[in-house]
Amino acid sequence: MELYQQHAQASLLNGESTPLESLISANDKVLQALKWGVWSHFILLIFEGALRKWILPGLAAPLLIVRDPIAIWLLVTTWRRGLLPANTYITTIVVLSILGIFTAVFIGHGSLVVALYGARILLFHFPLMFVIGRIFTRADVIKMGKAIVWISIPMALLIAVQFYSPQSALVNRGVGGDMGGAGFDGAMGYFRPPGTFSFTNGTHLFFGLVACFTCYFWVNHERLNRVVLATATMGLLAAIPFSISRSLLLLVAMALLFMVTGMLRKPKYLGSLLVIVFGGVIFLAILSQISFLQTPIEAFTARFDNASEAEGGVQGSVGNRYLGGLIGAITESTEQPFFGYGLGMGTNAGSQLLTGHSNGFLIAESEWSRLVGEMGPLMGLIIIFLRLSLCTKIAVACYRKLLQNDLLPWILLGYALQTIPQSQWAQPTTLGFSTLIGGLIIASLRIPSKEDSERPPRRLYA
Repeated sequence: MELYQQHAQASLLNGESTPLESLISANDKVLQALKWGVWSHFILLIFEGALRKWILPGLAAPLLIVRDPIAIWLLVTTWRRGLLPANTYITTIVVLSILGIFTAVFIGHGSLVVALYGARILLFHFPLMFVIGRIFTRADVIKMGKAIVWISIPMALLIAVQFYSPQSALVNRGVGGDMGGAGFDGAMGYFRPPGTFSFTNGTHLFFGLVACFTCYFWVNHERLNRVVLATATMGLLAAIPFSISRSLLLLVAMALLFMVTGMLRKPKYLGSLLVIVFGGVIFLAILSQISFLQTPIEAFTARFDNASEAEGGVQGSVGNRYLGGLIGAITESTEQPFFGYGLGMGTNAGSQLLTGHSNGFLIAESEWSRLVGEMGPLMGLIIIFLRLSLCTKIAVACYRKLLQNDLLPWILLGYALQTIPQSQWAQPTTLGFSTLIGGLIIASLRIPSKEDSERPPRRLYA
């Protein structure tokens, strides 16, 4: 009955106050199966690229949507069990997706397959955020956070090997066994390593999530081995230059910023904050003296300088990546057909199906411009503002939890604000991490279960 009482509480995000009549009891095998479904989705997100590159390269194309059947099963099962009550976000997304399929087929590009491929992003993966939020408890979020920290250690070693290995090496094999390699141009002749992912964006998205949980576990020692946490932290710091990714640096900086701002609310924790900062400086000093890291640091610095100069400095880079996308989508909306060119046309797979190749973008590289180009000004902008509205609501809920000295949702918020509103959902890995962080942050907002409250007091934010 504990689970029933927990889920019967008003949802911080959806504002629900009515108990769910068909809620599953704590011992129900279906609930455990649902949780395993979420874990399976997570595992495939991490190792989908490995399957497509190294293990089953001949099935690279169908494995592109390997998480979709799990997402569909989770959606159908939770809906039938009454665990997925309708809300404005889900209802609007479903209606617009169905309309988008019709307009794509009868007014746009005319391919039903491409339209369905594009619609799956909104029909299956966007609602999955709410499913994960309903199935998972706060304790489950902590467990997944620990798993992410553990996985980060071998992942850091892998990208180090990929960084120093030629693109023809097995560890750098591309999707479908491509001998050209999966790395992406970085700097000084070195390539950005993809880790276990299909593309290099998976590296910064994964380690950005690692940054959130390592920050949280340094503040709240949730039965995580200190040696493991310290090793993962060193791996995270080393991953920044090895990744040659400014996006990862930004994600790590945001995690640190949200952790620091949360801790500063309690002046008595200033000493602990200084210890964390001092420890971080020592970690950086040690890592910077290791000759093995000198080359990636130089490559990262060169990449940062070159890209910043091209985009007008750091301020220009951040502005163009975030605000510029929305401004561009709005200004370009008048040039697009009212119903757009059709769902799925802006994805690489859609481009391949429509033209026979996936070189370049048929609509736009930026997410918001892609949405407007695919669905037209009206539907595209509605979805954009729906995503922004969801993030605003999540941010308010996270701040309220912070006022209750709960730091977990607040730290995760920094990552969510960079992925849910404007990340490129047409790319499967980005879509997967956006879905995952949305679900984890909603689950973390729930009232802690009895299991959480009976744990030993935390060092901070007990």
